[in-house]
Amino acid sequence: MIGEAGTTPFQKDLRRHLRERDEDRDLTRVICELATASRYVIHSIRTGELGVAGTSNLYGETQLALDVLSDRILQKRMKYSGVVAKIASEEIDEVICVNPDGKYSIVYDPLDGSSLVDVNLAVGTIVGIYEGQEPLSAGNKLVAALYILYGPRCTLVYSTGNGVHEFAMNALMEYTLVQENVQMAPSGTIYSPGGQRNQYTPGVEKFVSYLEEKGSKLRYSGGFVPDINQVLIKGQGLFMYPHLKNAPRGKLRLLYELNPMAFLIEQAGGAASNGRQRILDIEPEGIDHREPIFIGSKEDVARAEKFVAEFG
Repeated sequence: MIGEAGTTPFQKDLRRHLRERDEDRDLTRVICELATASRYVIHSIRTGELGVAGTSNLYGETQLALDVLSDRILQKRMKYSGVVAKIASEEIDEVICVNPDGKYSIVYDPLDGSSLVDVNLAVGTIVGIYEGQEPLSAGNKLVAALYILYGPRCTLVYSTGNGVHEFAMNALMEYTLVQENVQMAPSGTIYSPGGQRNQYTPGVEKFVSYLEEKGSKLRYSGGFVPDINQVLIKGQGLFMYPHLKNAPRGKLRLLYELNPMAFLIEQAGGAASNGRQRILDIEPEGIDHREPIFIGSKEDVARAEKFVAEFG
């Protein structure tokens, strides 16, 4: 568990932060177990096998050894918590029942961007937390969300519906507070566009041209967690992976990726849309549900919706 030992009087650790904000005891336990799990994920990234696992996930994608190992690590910690009812992971093809008396259900992508590890780019873990026994729910029912970014620094960003807070892992592998109540500006000057541009629809193409004309700078790593972290921590900008001509439903998964990130961005004063409606209001059609995404500064997201509505 993440403890208070080794921190200075000026460093507030994750558990203390949650306690001082009077968060539910069981929710605190889940978040702290996820923080503990990240220690083992970091070790696996640094020392683990980078090859394929010889298996495929439910989307038919070849699983990397790190995907499988990271999933096992998170499953183990969630089961150990004693308060988790059900788990839905991007790496498994069914919801796992853990504890019929558990208070929370968890959805997660254990190692988003894992294919970037072998070229030493940043990757991350994305988690959404629901109260009750139903993890296949709209994002507006989330009670908490977080992501962990494994980059030059390891950082954890979480929200329980009372602002967004950033923590960094110290030399003792404990998370200490960096900043509270992260806020986003209404409009930004950076954008991270996913997908092939020659597959953009007219509305999306015109929106990108608008961003370029207003002087926005393109900043895209290919990793959802580092790109969202850039927008959130810089406090401005937009990430998009839109509907494409050859992929009208987009690429990213609603349950494991979009809903947790939309929850966090909205808590920081931003917005998240599929180009037509708020991401958090979309009812999932199944565990493999995908949606386009425009997420970041509120005015930029609204502008994207306007271009999509007008030009398609």
